[in-house]
Amino acid sequence: MKEPRKGLVDIWNAYMVEGASFTDNDIPLCPTTATTVPESIILWDEAKHIYKNALARGDGSFHYNAFVAFYLDDYKFDGPRGIWHDCNFALKVLRHFAGVITPDFSTYQDFPEPIKIYNTYRMRAFGYWLGKNGLAVINNVRWGTSESWRYCFDGIPDNCIVCIGTVGGSPKKLIDRKRFEEGLEELVRVRKPHTVLVYGSASYPCFDKLIDQGIKVVSYPSRTASVFERRRAR
Repeated sequence: MKEPRKGLVDIWNAYMVEGASFTDNDIPLCPTTATTVPESIILWDEAKHIYKNALARGDGSFHYNAFVAFYLDDYKFDGPRGIWHDCNFALKVLRHFAGVITPDFSTYQDFPEPIKIYNTYRMRAFGYWLGKNGLAVINNVRWGTSESWRYCFDGIPDNCIVCIGTVGGSPKKLIDRKRFEEGLEELVRVRKPHTVLVYGSASYPCFDKLIDQGIKVVSYPSRTASVFERRRAR
């Protein structure tokens, strides 16, 4: 695999999408390379912690049976030392896990449209590159208001597994729920996924509607929910 060059010339990581197909919006197609539903999902900061502890005890060949996701504040995985700019380190870590949910680069409603498109591009480009490097990949899907629909579902194969995060804002906040539900309906209409993974609560009517349509919905408790559950069990 060609190594990335150093310097500003590759600030957009062109090497990641060598050989990729592109949509009309220039979003690279990120194939779903995972063949099974994850047994569990952990977050990037936890994965790094597991990796560093394994190296500290001399276990450089460990395997951890969980998919790694990025449902975190962006500063915890993006930035000058984040996964986009230090992608070789990210790859070293992620190789030890069962698979990866593509990064959840933010597409907030109040972001300028070019930034939302760029972050959608980065989700697919990073996932495509991981897949080329032999990792099991499932696409994360993130949308904003309806004007984002023309590109935010780009680069995801039809009739596959996708993953959605419900931690934080929508659909938990009532003010965002309608937008979330409408975007989910559009995702199903356009991409027709057979399985929707949900990191966070799936206890919303919109997911019941998916089940009624024959779509498999698999939810994974967020880290916060898992902590509360352990405390209740004491």
